Formats: sequence, C-alpha cells, structure tokens
Amino acid sequence: MRYAVLFFALGVWLLQQQAVLPNFAWSGLTLLLAGILLLPRRTLLQRKAYPALLATFACTFGFFYAAFFAQQRLSDALPAEWQGKDIQIIGVVAKLPTQHEHGLRFVFDVEQVLTPNAIVPPRILLASYDGIREEPLDIHAGERWRLTVRLKQPHGSSNPHDFDFEAWMLENKLRANGYIHRKQDNVRLDALVQSPDYYIQSLREKVRDHIQKTLNPFPNQLHPLRIPHTTSGKEVLDSDEMSVIEKNNYVGVLTALAIGDQAGIPATQWQVFTRTGVNHLMSISGLHITMLSGLAFAASYWLWRRSARLTRALPARKAAALIGLLVALGYALLAGYGVPAQRTVYMLATIASVLWLSRTVAPSQILAAALLVVLLLDPWAVLSPGFWLSFGAVALIFYVTAHRLRPPHWLVTYGRVQWAMSIGLIPPLLAMFQQVSLVSPIANAFAIPLVSFVVVPLTLLGAMLPFEWPLWLAHQAMGVCVNLLEWLNSLPEVVWTQHAPPTWSIVIGMFGVLWMLLPRGFPARWLGLIALLPMFLVLPAVPPEGTLHLVIFDVGQGLAVAAQTHNHALLYDTGPNFNSEANSGNRILIPALRGMGISHLDGLILTHDDNDHTGGALSILQGLPVGWLSSSLAANHPLLQHASNTQRCIDGQTWEWDGVHFEVLYPTAESYAEEKIRDNNRSCVLKISTGKNSVLLAADIEKDSEWRLLKQHEEELPATILVVPHHGSKTSSVNAFIAAVHPRYAVFTVGYRNRFGHPKEEIVERYRAIGSELLRSDKDGAIMVKMDTQNVSVERYRKSHARYWQQAVDDAL
Repeated sequence: MRYAVLFFALGVWLLQQQAVLPNFAWSGLTLLLAGILLLPRRTLLQRKAYPALLATFACTFGFFYAAFFAQQRLSDALPAEWQGKDIQIIGVVAKLPTQHEHGLRFVFDVEQVLTPNAIVPPRILLASYDGIREEPLDIHAGERWRLTVRLKQPHGSSNPHDFDFEAWMLENKLRANGYIHRKQDNVRLDALVQSPDYYIQSLREKVRDHIQKTLNPFPNQLHPLRIPHTTSGKEVLDSDEMSVIEKNNYVGVLTALAIGDQAGIPATQWQVFTRTGVNHLMSISGLHITMLSGLAFAASYWLWRRSARLTRALPARKAAALIGLLVALGYALLAGYGVPAQRTVYMLATIASVLWLSRTVAPSQILAAALLVVLLLDPWAVLSPGFWLSFGAVALIFYVTAHRLRPPHWLVTYGRVQWAMSIGLIPPLLAMFQQVSLVSPIANAFAIPLVSFVVVPLTLLGAMLPFEWPLWLAHQAMGVCVNLLEWLNSLPEVVWTQHAPPTWSIVIGMFGVLWMLLPRGFPARWLGLIALLPMFLVLPAVPPEGTLHLVIFDVGQGLAVAAQTHNHALLYDTGPNFNSEANSGNRILIPALRGMGISHLDGLILTHDDNDHTGGALSILQGLPVGWLSSSLAANHPLLQHASNTQRCIDGQTWEWDGVHFEVLYPTAESYAEEKIRDNNRSCVLKISTGKNSVLLAADIEKDSEWRLLKQHEEELPATILVVPHHGSKTSSVNAFIAAVHPRYAVFTVGYRNRFGHPKEEIVERYRAIGSELLRSDKDGAIMVKMDTQNVSVERYRKSHARYWQQAVDDAL
C-alpha cells in the first residue's frame, strides 16, 4: 500500500508538470495494467514482475486521475468575450473576507447569473474598492448578495522562481477574478445562507471580530493597513506611529492561530518569523491540531472511565478516540482546512479507525493513508509548498522516532526531532525558497512550546469564552515570544540565502539527510554531509566573457530588466508597486535574482520617477547589496537616501564589463535644467552591445526624446532587440525612430488587460510592418535573452515553462 500510494502521488505530480492535458484514449493502458495485476500471481515471473506492474499501475492511475479532474475544472471557464463587461449575479460570500488597502477581497459562490447570455464560473474571486464619496460595502461571510461585477480570466506574471497565481486559482476552484462595479445597484439579499460551510465561515468571522475588538486599540480597525482614526483625533497615522503599533500588536498572529487567517499579520512580523524559521507556527499547524485533539482525548478518556454505564456501552478508548477526532476536525474546519490541517485530520482518522478495529499499523501506513486521501480530494495539493513541508516534516519525525528498540527520554526525543527538522528540511527549503534560517533550531526550541502550549490554548479559550483575560494573556505571551525572536533576528547572518540548487542536487541532498539521520551505530553517517554539499557548491552557469544574459521580467504594467555578464550584474528599473507590503522588488525580482545566482548588483538604473518603474526600488535597495545607483530622479528624492553611491544618468556615460559594452544615450545634461520637461522624456536610455548584437532599453521616452535621439545618436540606434518605448503607447514610437532602430525583436512590456490599452494596435502594426518579431510580457512572460558577438537566442518563459492551466493571451487584447 505504501509504495502504491507513493507512485500514485508521483503520477499526480507528473500530470501537474504537463504543458497540455493528455489524450484520454491512453487511459486504456490503465485498464490493461489493472487486468494484468488482477491475474493470479502463480508463476515466478509474475511474482517478480508484480512490484513493477503495481508501481506502473499506481503511477498511471494517479496521472490520469489528476488529468480527469483537471479537465473538469478547466471546463468552468469565463468566456473571453465576457471579460471586462458588467455582469449581474446572485451568490454567497463563501469565504472569510480579507481586508486590502482600499476595500475587501473574498471568494464568491455564484448561484444565478442575471445578465442574459452571460456565462460565469461557479466560484470566483472578487474585490471591492471603496471610493472617497461612497460608503464601504459591508460584506460578511455567508451573506447572499446581488452584485454587478467585471471579471477576467485568471492571469498572473510568469518569471523564474515566481509565484504561480494561475495555479493557485485553479487549486482553489477559482476560475475568474474581478471587482464589484460600485456605480451599479449592489444589494444584500440574505444575512446568512443556511449551509454548514457558510455557518463555519460566519463563525470564523465572528471569532476574528471578537479577537480584534478585544485587543485592538482602535475599535474600527479590521487590518493593520487600514486605521480610520487615532486617539489623538488625526485622520491617519504617520509612519512612526504605524510601525510602533505593528511591532507591538499581535492581533493578526492570534487571529491566525485561532482561525488560520494570516491576512492580518504585518509584513514586518512575517519577516521576523521567516528569518527565524518559525513561520510554520504562526498559523494553525498540524502540531496545534494534534495537541488539541490529544487534550480532548485525554480529558474524555479520564471522564468516560468514571462512568460504568458509559464504559459498558462503549469502551473509553474508542469513545475518546472519536471525541479527539471530532475536535481535530472542528478545529481544522475553523482553520480553513488547508493541506497541513487535512493531513493531520486524516492521520488522526486513521489512528481512530485502528483503535476502533483493534488493529495495529505502522506510522508510515498512517502517513500513506493521509497522503492518498489528500491527493484524491485535491490533486493540485502537490503544487503547494505547504504540501511538501507538511508531509516531509511528519515523515522525518517518524523516521527518527519510530521502530526504536527502546524509547528514549522525552527530552532526548524532542531534541532529536528538532535536529531532524533543522537538517532534514534544508533541501526542500533551498529548492522552494532559496533560503534557510540558521537560527531556526534555537528559535523553535522555545517558540514551539510557548506558542503550542501557552498561546494557542489561551487564544482558543478567549475565542470561545466571554472573558477577555485569556486573550490578553495570550497577547502578552506572544509578545514575549516575538521579543525573543526579534533579538535572534538582530544577530548577524541569521539567514542563509543562495541560488536555486539543481534538481539532481536536491535529490542527492535528501538521500544525504536520510543517511545522516540513521540510528546511532550505523557506520559512516558523516557521508550524508558530503551529499549535501552539491546544493551549495554547484553554482548556476555564468555568461562567458563577451556574452550577455538579459531577463526582461514580466512585472505587469511596468518595466524591470536584469543584465548579467561574466562578473557583473545590472538592474534596469524595478517594476511597479502593488500595495504597501507587496511590490515587484520583493515579490518578483529578489526571488528571481537570487534563484539565478545574482546575490548583489553592481549597478541599478532608475530611469524616471514613475511608480511602474521605481515601485520595487526600495525593496531592492534593502534586500540586495547595490554598488551604485544611476537615475534621472530629483536630487531630494527619498529613494536616493537609501543608496550610498548615486549619480545622474547622462548622455555619454560608458563602461565595459567582461567584454560587454554599456552606453547611456539619453538624457542630456542640459535636460535636467528644463523645468517643463515630462519625467517620461527624461528617461534613461541604455544600449548594451556585444559585437554586432545589441539591446536598446528605451524606458518611457516619448516622441520629443525620440527625435532628440535621432538627431544626436542616429548611427548608434540600430539594435537587435528593442524594449519598445512607453509600453507601446501612442505617445512614442515614431516611424523614423522605428526605422533607425530596426529591431529584429520588439518587446512590449505590458500588463494583462491593462487600463491604458497598451500596446496600441497602430504601434504594434508599425513594428510588424518592418519585420520585427513581436514579443509581449503578458503573452510570453519573462523574455530571457542570451547574446554574444555572433548569436542571439530568445526564450519565452511562458512557453518554455508552459503548464496546462496557463491562459492563452490573444494579441488583440
């Protein structure tokens, strides 16, 4: 059974790596294999072949099982022709609404589509945006509403080492996302829809509100990002006040521990938890569910044994197992029923079943049963980092504690488990996040008991009882824990960050971990340490001398380009800012650069003062060492205060890195004295050349700047690749400029269905008319270029790393 489940999981995982779904005619192979396996195993050949046939059958069955459900889910699609149009629907707020800076975000179950001929998927993701002159929509879980919405098909950025938004939408059954059109009539129809699931979601919201009203110093505060008033009467808080409140307010953490809602945890706190390696504790984890279930088991077992009538009716152990399981299920449902919670519930259900049937099973069989049920219910769970970390952590615990001849002291067992977690999760953490906390063993040594046995019980008591003191005690205990974590975080070099290791080194590293964790007495366990070394020592290939590697990132409506030579790296613009906590820098660029092996930047160019070009700059300056910053920003611009070596980009600046030539073509020194010049027309224009091949990065220059470039640098404008000025706007790309550059490749960096309508079709047609091959970041994802003196190769990341769930973008959009 265990090996069959593992190969079933392998088949499910293989399906999720496919660019297209398979032809189901091949599923007949599964039936054929099933028939072979059902034959009596009488001959020696059949007995020897049986394990291989079973593995093949399980893997094939898992592959086509996942493919079948993928096909069903993909069929619930929003038709392209209904994107961006007003559609009136009736449905229910299916999940706990979360606050963003300008409104709410929530999952909506569509019950009825009122707009004639409109087709809407049954589950969608909606956001509301509060206008200055409008009252905020008061939306709560479990309510039925009539709404007018504008939707689009799921579409996310596509970059190396990037979060896959489209995969996340598919896994959560969300087949469209959009926003509420506030100018229409939006009406609440029912306060609470009669359904167990909606009851649970409504209960989760009540618990959240109770915790926030009890602990928040501001009664109207629903989220740290949104504080309508302060006690001093000011309309909003300044940054210093805000940072103090966030630092000393753990309401978001307690809410996450009670109901699994992590949206209220500020980014500053998350950074501390991540860097100290305790972020797995700051939500409802398997450990918390197991602890609560164990307490319920022990209490019910003690009470049940005191009643002779109850014991005669049902043995106390069986009754306690059932009660413990029900408590675990209730807590998991309250937590949102994520993968770690599911895994724990299914494992506890297996244990309860074993007790009821009076049988014994191995721990590995319990874990295999949980793995099978999770994948049967959710084949996309294998795409979640939580899936691998959750099952991997439990497998490591069983590996170092099960089947021992003599159980050691509990303190020895605890230390052994912490050691196993510390080294055992290094390979998956490096593979998925390219970082490992070096202080994690110390942090977890005090955080696990403090959070699990003090903070969580007090939080749950405070959530269930009408008394406030348990919540205040939980808040104080959490404050002690966070203060200790912040002290650890203040130490130098608390996190190891590096490149993304090759897949083969991860596999070898896992074997090394298992060898190191063998019981005492096994010879040469130190050899496992050698198996870990390739993950750290095998570095990504760097460009040879005279070769340029260029990545034009997919950052939505914005621009960010990384240029790497043999020994140097440059970042040209940093993409847009998304909100107060998320931007292209911390969400896209830093993970990608680190994964590619770029640990520092020799130079950073900020072309001009527009959010879609400088939105991620602060995160870059704080997250990576930067040698120098060149820009056209004003001398008193706040961003310049975060860089130690700044300069203006001026026409005529040149430098050479490893045989690759860099030259600034614009703006001129005189343009900085022109007060009326637009920021776009002072964009830094950079040309990078390797022999006869070159790249021209034109940022947001408009027609005036293009004519100036034609006048001053016409002979230097021809380029192999052109990042089209101003995202393909009508304000740029005059015919003379296009003719002078005459690019083989024209790259449009645009956001999917952006509100500006970029790129404009007439501009696209101009580049098409001269024979340029057209590339678009919304359609092709990141554009990855390798260029030397003779050759140029272009990789479209969305094509080279295609997955079946990715949306095809029409050029006409």
